[in-house]
Amino acid sequence: MDIDESMNKRRLKKILCVTLSVVICIFLIGVLYLFGTTRKLNEKVESQAKIIKPVDSKRALPINILILGVDIGDPNIKDNDDIKRTDSMMLLHYNPSEKDVKVISIPRDTKIKINNKDIKINSAYAFGGAKKTIEVVENMLDTTINYYIKVDYKAFTKFIDAIGGVNMDIEEDMKYDDEGQDLHIDFKKGKNIHLDGKKAEEFFRWRKNNDGTGLAEGDLGRIKNQHIFMEKVTKKIKSPMMPLRIPKILSVIEENVETNMSPRIMVKHGSKGIGLSSSNIKFSTLEGEPKYIKGISYFVYDKNKNKDTLQSLQSVSKTASSSTIGGVDKSKLKVKVLNGTNTEGLAKIYSSMLKNLGYQNIIIGNGEKLMESKAYIKDNNKDLKSIIKQDFNIKKLQSMEEKQGDFDIIIILGEDKKTLKN
Repeated sequence: MDIDESMNKRRLKKILCVTLSVVICIFLIGVLYLFGTTRKLNEKVESQAKIIKPVDSKRALPINILILGVDIGDPNIKDNDDIKRTDSMMLLHYNPSEKDVKVISIPRDTKIKINNKDIKINSAYAFGGAKKTIEVVENMLDTTINYYIKVDYKAFTKFIDAIGGVNMDIEEDMKYDDEGQDLHIDFKKGKNIHLDGKKAEEFFRWRKNNDGTGLAEGDLGRIKNQHIFMEKVTKKIKSPMMPLRIPKILSVIEENVETNMSPRIMVKHGSKGIGLSSSNIKFSTLEGEPKYIKGISYFVYDKNKNKDTLQSLQSVSKTASSSTIGGVDKSKLKVKVLNGTNTEGLAKIYSSMLKNLGYQNIIIGNGEKLMESKAYIKDNNKDLKSIIKQDFNIKKLQSMEEKQGDFDIIIILGEDKKTLKN
């Protein structure tokens, strides 16, 4: 009995040792895989960030991420990126202090002007890639885009496969074929239908059938379906088993996604995003109305109908500074921010931070080269001094001279503010 018990203990110990060794090997392989993937992704992001500089924020301020889903262009032309268009466009607004996410869809037929010519916003990409598209969205919504993510449908399908697919209710029969896009959609109405990556792409793109029936609202109806789909994806990502899929997800991002967001920033915000309640993630679409102009179908964006959305993009967390100090409304102050360094984009980053603190009337430019930042204030105003001290973190203050123009505050950023880029 003692001999059997001793043998059983040795056998159990051996099994435990083998099991532990396997677990350690899997862990080490996972770490090495993640290290290799993130290293490659870092190199890719650094290369892209030289073209489109990210607007990083070190503080717990809201950030805007523009998500661009591009079509395949002309499949018969190699390296056809210049003729691609954005089939889907969304602005993700994340407020870490409020712990909420807003995803705002921008209809692809939205009317804009480029070179004094009316075009649809989905064509902006062909005029200058992601950089031009970011510029258009920033001007239209009067906000700052911190980062962008560009995906094509190959990346989309691989991502959905990486998370294990999603289950959807199909509310109506869908039958559509587009030989030019190699797109063939065939769904029967049903509940809890499992969609892998390819099927998810088909659902995401559908808006009408071969016989002309389909969504009464056209592209706006398609966006509603996309929001329902994304809610399902959000729930899937928050599932307990999802961490086991992270290596595969990172691999898909590294191979198929173009972005100027570093892996560090992805993990920083992504880990917090996974912990958000579903009720704190809201989906909406820009308000406006479809119109035919000179025989072309457009979606005409209405700024007045989007006041709440525009305000949310400039939102300030409850812990941030008040919009007024000493009776002074910060949104009414005229502020000029000048870059006194050789660091490109510093004034834009600083102005973005100020907008998130409630300042709305800001212009930027270049100024004299300085080691230490300084501020000029109008009329030696005590309230303005308090504002500079609280929000601007600048010690050197001077009274403004008349020749400096009609501003309440002028900031010249010195070398001491270069860390804003890090």
